[in-house]
Amino acid sequence: PAELHEQVPVLKDVLHAMGIATMEKAGLEADDLLGTVAKRSEALGMEVTVLSGDRDLLQLATEHIRIRLPKTKGGVTETENYNTQDVIDRYQVTPLQIIELKALMGDSADNIPGVPGIGEKTAKSLIQQYGTIAEIYEKLDDLDLKPAVRKKLTEGREKAEMSYDLARIRCDAPIAFQPEDAVCREADRDALYQLFLKLEFNQFIQRYGLS
Repeated sequence: PAELHEQVPVLKDVLHAMGIATMEKAGLEADDLLGTVAKRSEALGMEVTVLSGDRDLLQLATEHIRIRLPKTKGGVTETENYNTQDVIDRYQVTPLQIIELKALMGDSADNIPGVPGIGEKTAKSLIQQYGTIAEIYEKLDDLDLKPAVRKKLTEGREKAEMSYDLARIRCDAPIAFQPEDAVCREADRDALYQLFLKLEFNQFIQRYGLS
């Protein structure tokens, strides 16, 4: 929405005044940047935490990358933590198989079509048995499937492959990133005060003791 788009530059100004780094790259989604930073940091031997309300990020979970999902219910916010085994315990598939699952069943919220007629239950069963979409289609003629499921998979192959590409977070984004770039700095209190005054964020002025 235009109203949200107009607020993005203001949000960045506030974050920078608070000493919080931001990152962006034209043509890439935030998930791709998060995935790239997480994997690069893991490769440097770091323990990584990704905090987001987006469950798509579960595909990034490893022994050294923890996905933290805040969940608010009844006014109380709790955080679910996911490493590899946590994803398996919750969804009965591995983190990387989350991509396969979503590619088969689709996700209307993310405009991922999936295979028409294949729901979550069938998708999960297929991935649990055969591992990947590539494996399913490589052996499709020999698999023990119901005729209706085989027909849906056959007719929906192109959508399944496109959906896989849409669901997969890219972890090789062409960005210049060093961990030290993301360290929180001291807030620019004068700049922050002027921004909060302009935005009429009076409670924030009090919270940060800027008045």
